Amino acid sequence: MALLEVDEVVVRFGGVTAVNEAAFTADRGSITGLIGPNGAGKTTCFNVITGLQKPTKGRIRYRDRDVTGWPVHKRARHGVGRTFQRLEAFGSLTVRDNVRVAQEIHGGPLAWFGRSRGGVDMLLDRVGILDYADERADSIPTGTARLLELARCLASDPQLLLLDEPSSGLDETETDAFGELLVELAGEGCAVLMVEHDMDLVMSVCNDIHVLDFGRIIASGTPAEIRADADVQRAYLGYSESDESAHDTSVMEVVTP
Repeated sequence: MALLEVDEVVVRFGGVTAVNEAAFTADRGSITGLIGPNGAGKTTCFNVITGLQKPTKGRIRYRDRDVTGWPVHKRARHGVGRTFQRLEAFGSLTVRDNVRVAQEIHGGPLAWFGRSRGGVDMLLDRVGILDYADERADSIPTGTARLLELARCLASDPQLLLLDEPSSGLDETETDAFGELLVELAGEGCAVLMVEHDMDLVMSVCNDIHVLDFGRIIASGTPAEIRADADVQRAYLGYSESDESAHDTSVMEVVTP
């Protein structure tokens, strides 16, 4: 069984169907991309997976359990970690203290005595922001704040890691390093599910990709299969096989979900 199974999930807000029978999986040791145009339902899917949004229909299975009715905190304690498209750091705390708080919340009262500064700094170093450890979180660049969110998420030792546009604000060098880190995390057995607008990053690190359009999965496959899919080309990548632009790889860089 896959670590995560999204089973025919439907989410309706009044008369609007935000997610329409979405079904996909994410498994240990893999990086799975969830892409699509703005308003396609990607973040809503994340909200259903993490318990922030109750589905109108469908089920979420995690570690071979039906967790559809589980609250957010219970899913988190069982290894579901997430970053958000909107930055959620504690601005008045230092970068180091943001991660320390995450460790203590995850570990409970015993963590208040057992967690060391060295452990926090190892996480900061791993995501590449140790130099900012003593800076207030509201004073650091946006890209650094994205990496801070990742470090806080890793402090909870997640088995399933959901990342919502994690490379936003990163420059090219930082994005390359971030992609390498994702591959390392997957290699350690973590399941990574990523919503991302940077198609170069998605195509280079993902094992599988699912494409949402108007709330419905219109294609699933490897990066090569997604690139070649005519429905994806029309709905998201901005061209079709009959267009001359199909031979222009720069289109992948300028179209964002």
